[in-house]
Amino acid sequence: MELEKGIADYRPPPADKRPHMPEPPPVRLTAVEDVRAIAPPGLEVLLDQFYIGLLLFERDEKANPGDVVYKAENVRLVFTIVEPPIERADMRPIGVEVPSLALIEHRVVEREIDYQRLRGLLAAQEALLLQDPAGNWVSVTESRGVR
Repeated sequence: MELEKGIADYRPPPADKRPHMPEPPPVRLTAVEDVRAIAPPGLEVLLDQFYIGLLLFERDEKANPGDVVYKAENVRLVFTIVEPPIERADMRPIGVEVPSLALIEHRVVEREIDYQRLRGLLAAQEALLLQDPAGNWVSVTESRGVR
């Protein structure tokens, strides 16, 4: 079987000259604006391991000095470094949506982090509740696309 002859004067499309736009992180915060939390000094490395290594956030290097800031797909998570004793205004968890709850649970078990699996009243309503190294509660749910 012979192939059909190609077009003699074919030219590939021109190179795209627009600036490259990086993909956002695969994680979202359940919030309308930036989420603020507090942390004692000296936990930056542990916070990086938790939020970047475990939950797939990205570090925002353009943040104010003295703050530790992580970027999600929609908003930022801002940690203000506060000297102990730390007083928390409330105990609401930081809501995080990830693409795969099973993958995050596997990573949590591998790292031997204490967590609790919560099940809601509706089918497929599940969450993991755990604490970050600074003692802030984090609720991890799986993001569901609209079908």
